Amino acid sequence: MKTILALSALVLIGCGHAEPPLPTGGATLTVTSGSFGANQEIPGKFSKQGGNVSPSLSWSRPPSGTMSMVVIVDDPDAPGSSPFVHWVVFNIDPSGSIEEGKAPSGAVEGVNGAGEQGYFGPEPPSGTHHYFFHVFALDTKLSLAAGASKADVVAAMKGHVLASGAMIGLFTHQ
Repeated sequence: MKTILALSALVLIGCGHAEPPLPTGGATLTVTSGSFGANQEIPGKFSKQGGNVSPSLSWSRPPSGTMSMVVIVDDPDAPGSSPFVHWVVFNIDPSGSIEEGKAPSGAVEGVNGAGEQGYFGPEPPSGTHHYFFHVFALDTKLSLAAGASKADVVAAMKGHVLASGAMIGLFTHQ
């Protein structure tokens, strides 16, 4: 019986998300979008089937000493052991924002869960999914190349997060 309990515990531990958790701490950023409201349905044009246009995104003023911003968009409701990555953008100018349909000027885009660089719109296989638009203020610029993975960006951010915030959008399978 003890062996079965021990094996069950190992299986449960192994079922967690394979990626390292996103950093927390520091000041709080307020994240908003002119494309949809917080905890509201993301319009179809931002979905994979509807045009795959990236939504606008802005954030409150980052703390003094901020050198760059990072945006990570993911879907923790996606099947699999890790959230599906929809967008990774780093080295964003801290005084900027993201315009609808455009990567920020001078920023670097990482690879999404489809193995492509750039934005990958919502495309849930079923039901309603929650899309987290995470924003981080860093005290440095990241020395990573275009196409870096979410895990690479998260590892490089370690010890450099001054503030963070998130906004959630919803999208229902069509």
